[in-house]
Amino acid sequence: MIDLLTQVLNAHGGLERWNRFNSVTATIVTGGGLWAMKGLIQDPNPREMTVALHEESASVSPFGRPNWRTAFTPSRIAIESTSGEIVRERHDPRAHYSGHVMNTPWEPLDRAYFNGYAMWTYLTTPFLLSMPGVAVTEIPPLNEYGEVWRGLRAHFPEQIATHSTEQDFYFGPDFLLRRHDYVVEISGGFSAAQYVYEFAQVEGLYFPTERRAYLRGPDMNPVRDLLLVSIDLSNFRFG
Repeated sequence: MIDLLTQVLNAHGGLERWNRFNSVTATIVTGGGLWAMKGLIQDPNPREMTVALHEESASVSPFGRPNWRTAFTPSRIAIESTSGEIVRERHDPRAHYSGHVMNTPWEPLDRAYFNGYAMWTYLTTPFLLSMPGVAVTEIPPLNEYGEVWRGLRAHFPEQIATHSTEQDFYFGPDFLLRRHDYVVEISGGFSAAQYVYEFAQVEGLYFPTERRAYLRGPDMNPVRDLLLVSIDLSNFRFG
């Protein structure tokens, strides 16, 4: 493990503490302009997001109806009732996005898949960088907000569903996450820069409570007028 990754993991609470738990649940409130581009209506209602920590699975509830939730893994996305009845499902969901562009409309299963892999990525960062098959290298730093943010580039294996095979993570002088850059492959491959703020400490582990993702320009800078996704997180609980 490279030295910067070790320092980053320790700053976020350490692998030993992370490995004590199997899942984390958080209350999320989502907004931003991406949903309108996709023909979806976004409401300000809080939802409960649960992700597994050591394998890729996730669920959000409610979803669509008060008694519906999602069930996500890389090979399957489903909407089901809280009693376990399948409402809709799709196997090999990644293949469905061939030919999609940034404003291709999404149906509920499309959003459910995006939500599943994206929130799993966010809630397991930075510890997912130490998972088997993830290759990590240090990249040149960024200078933002009067700080030097050191960077790690991750190359994800095919079996992990996430925004893109290659993603960049930047960390401040305290080694906490500041920025996460990626390409949204399932939506035409547009580039995004996501900034995180206001960390909460839960069971000795650190999570950002505000995430703001912007369209990223060719100069690496965010287009501040194009807020794609906002996520506010609270009430973290481990299982």
